[in-house]
Amino acid sequence: MPTVLITGANRGLGLEFARQYATDGWTVYATARKPEEAAELAACGPDLSIHALDLKDSGSIRRLAADLAGKPLDLVIANAGVIGSREMLATEVDEALFHETFQVNTIAPLELAGALLPNLRLGQLKKLVCISSRLGSIGYNATGGQYPYRASKAALNMIWKCLAVDYAKEGIIAAAISPGWVRTDMGGDGAPLDPETSVTNMRRVIDRLTPAENGKFFEHMGDELPW
Repeated sequence: MPTVLITGANRGLGLEFARQYATDGWTVYATARKPEEAAELAACGPDLSIHALDLKDSGSIRRLAADLAGKPLDLVIANAGVIGSREMLATEVDEALFHETFQVNTIAPLELAGALLPNLRLGQLKKLVCISSRLGSIGYNATGGQYPYRASKAALNMIWKCLAVDYAKEGIIAAAISPGWVRTDMGGDGAPLDPETSVTNMRRVIDRLTPAENGKFFEHMGDELPW
């Protein structure tokens, strides 16, 4: 059966990705900062294993890669992320929080992709997906604000485009997907989408990815988004 690695799988979209792929018989490698507290994730099925991963710690990424050495990965989903600060103003920049948002949302996914390239090369599908956000689209930004989150996701999109270009000759397909506004801890209770619907839609986009879609940015329903 195909194999998938999902970061931030202990809750929200990551947990729903893990649940759906495990239900469909995939071998699932799920990550969480505290695996011992991920009881709901552990209950997703016998073909799911939980691995410790703290995206604020580059050493944690290297340890994960060492744990998975030699294991083929068909799909990597860089899902874990943080919102940063919605209220930060240009006149009141919190540099530490800005750096933390970039570490988790932008730098760590790049480090993860690089660390797991050997596993993707061994896989059949060779798909590398990041969960981005419509808020990272410069073309769609008509409301401003949310500086750390918007900037980190826009940068993540650029990184994924670079990965698509750099590794296309190896058959790796890299794409960014926006999940929509989802009722999670990050999205809040007022969001119109539930995690099951969002993930089901995103899985359809992932399933259809071919070299022709390499380097593109999609909405969860499949429409291409502007950078």
